[in-house]
Amino acid sequence: MNILVFFAHPDDETMLCGGLLALLSKSGHTTHFLSSTRGEGGERGDPPLCLQKDLGSLREKELFCAVKALGGRTLNFLDYIDPIVGADNTLFPFTDVMSLLISQLVEQIKRTKIDVLITHGSNGEYGHPGHRIIYQATKELVNRYYPKLTWYTVQAFYENSSKPYILNKDDPADWIIDVTSVLEMKINAALCHLSQHALFVRRKSNELGKQVGVPEIIPTHESYHLANGKKDLLMEIPILRSNLVRLHDIS
Repeated sequence: MNILVFFAHPDDETMLCGGLLALLSKSGHTTHFLSSTRGEGGERGDPPLCLQKDLGSLREKELFCAVKALGGRTLNFLDYIDPIVGADNTLFPFTDVMSLLISQLVEQIKRTKIDVLITHGSNGEYGHPGHRIIYQATKELVNRYYPKLTWYTVQAFYENSSKPYILNKDDPADWIIDVTSVLEMKINAALCHLSQHALFVRRKSNELGKQVGVPEIIPTHESYHLANGKKDLLMEIPILRSNLVRLHDIS
């Protein structure tokens, strides 16, 4: 099976669905990665690892490292520029030209001959406008050109999540998987994104009142919403079915 994961920035692939991608590659399926930007507008590390003008180049290398850690086959970029975060942590979309973004995604789908597409959710997880643009473009693409395409969105909503603040509240979870068996792969991919480590651990460190490391903030559960498609193709894969989590087991 050919799977394309389409996201806005480097590290989205790992932090939002890295466990699933590791399980897919481990079971012999082909995963292709497509990033809209190189994360040029993000954080540079603490202390900074580079100048802002060099961040895109650094994060590109980090993403190649993460894709390798997750067993990915290919990585491509759409070459959009990630806007710098504004005052009060205001976030911005990387484009407002939906038609071009859709045409670029069509080309990627044709090139990789995918069976499954995985993207950001309808709420942009924590509301990121760049994530929402990905979802909106994909929805329009599916409606116009690929009505039968199997499409999943990440971070689907369910009760008692350990990280409710990044769930897409309008995307109910169709299934949840335990990624403990590939947690080391997911952690190694997260460690590749060195420039983002301070960002990854900031919230949990503040909550606990002490510094935590990247491995401590990687969750073992991931949730998904079937946004389009008559068949839940991923649930036909034995390794995913065997790692399903029952909702009443989460507390």
